[in-house]
Amino acid sequence: MSIAAGIFRQYDVRGVVDADLTIEAAHAIGGAYAALMRERGVSGEVAIGRDNRPSGDKLRDALVDGLSSAGVSVVDIGVVPTPVLYWSLHHLDVIGGIQITGSHNPPEYNGFKLCFGTESLHGHDLQHLHALIRSGAAPVGEGQVRHEALIDRYVADVVARTGPLARDMKIVYDCGNGAGALVAPQLMRALGLDAIGLFTESDGTFPNHHPDPTVSENLQDLIAAVKREGAEMGIAFDGDADRIGLVDDEGRIIWGDHILILYARDVLARTGLGQPIIFDVKCSQALTDEITRAGGRAVMWKTGHSLIKDKMKEERAPLAGEMSGHMFFSEGFYGHDDALYGAARLLRIVAASGRTVRELLADVPPFVTTPEIRVECGDERKFELVERAVAHFRARHDVIDVDGVRVLFGDGWGLIRASNTQPILVTRYEARSAERLAVIRNEMESWIRAQGVTV
Repeated sequence: MSIAAGIFRQYDVRGVVDADLTIEAAHAIGGAYAALMRERGVSGEVAIGRDNRPSGDKLRDALVDGLSSAGVSVVDIGVVPTPVLYWSLHHLDVIGGIQITGSHNPPEYNGFKLCFGTESLHGHDLQHLHALIRSGAAPVGEGQVRHEALIDRYVADVVARTGPLARDMKIVYDCGNGAGALVAPQLMRALGLDAIGLFTESDGTFPNHHPDPTVSENLQDLIAAVKREGAEMGIAFDGDADRIGLVDDEGRIIWGDHILILYARDVLARTGLGQPIIFDVKCSQALTDEITRAGGRAVMWKTGHSLIKDKMKEERAPLAGEMSGHMFFSEGFYGHDDALYGAARLLRIVAASGRTVRELLADVPPFVTTPEIRVECGDERKFELVERAVAHFRARHDVIDVDGVRVLFGDGWGLIRASNTQPILVTRYEARSAERLAVIRNEMESWIRAQGVTV
């Protein structure tokens, strides 16, 4: 069977619905997952969830038909945020699960996040799944489909783990019309908060703003509401609620690496010093410094939720996070990324402190930092170019090369890495002053331009 190879990415399967991500592809993925089960000698039910995009229903029908016609029985958990699918792997008697989601991508996209056991399939595993489709390896059988409603149980578990808040708080939260809208209002009420919700109607066409909290323009409604309401903070969720965004009481955006400082200080203070905290190469030096200052061991690793989860398990780390807002908790939770649990945990930390987010982060030394800069570069060139960047800058500076090249200038750094999901280079720069930032950025971007790439 011919299925577009390009939809099998590093971390998930993703594409434009009816273009490269077709109904036939969804059906074939169900059959290939069944073939993988047989190959690994595993039998049992598979949990299936989906976010609220309009294409989710037909992709669900095709995927479930692909599984059941290959002899695999399905537990359909309905329209839920991705973290609820992850949660189901620990609470249902299933051998794995698949979430149909386009995550933070535009509405015309959709995709599949696949899990075997409680682990995400990524990299080689997804390429092998594509190979199984090409070989026509799907078994034949007759599986059953049953339905389970999990949101109430999920909310009860999150609230039991985060406990009653130490004080009342006035907050605003923005669901961006994503799948988080199906859970967040109930969660806030269960936490005892009379919180102000924005765009809490589930609508996978995202009529108000795109649900990606890493882009500042998507946070403008939240910033305005925090200021208008005099709220203590604002929390944002991406389209499938596995990434968190944060705004302080003055409307200032708190990016993922500084959110992780709050979590890291809390977990190290409660559970003991010397533990590793995992974060990706795009994060600020401020995070490294604050983890060390709090008594933890700062471990920089590759960007990508599946790769971070693997490293977290390897290091037995209690906590991990990414600039993108993926936050992973194995201390007190299940080890996967969950922005809804992350929000509840953040609220607990801030409530117990008696201070605001702004006050809690006031002692973090300031750096001048660019946002993530995306530079167009073809898939056929990007990895080779990064290899040359490593060699070039290593001859001149100290570098970290766990994922692309992070060039250390003593009073700042610059990053060039190849995206695993798009035909782009990702760059970011940070320094102690705007003047040094300009020098660092100019040196690295001049090299990129010299390779024939437009910045």
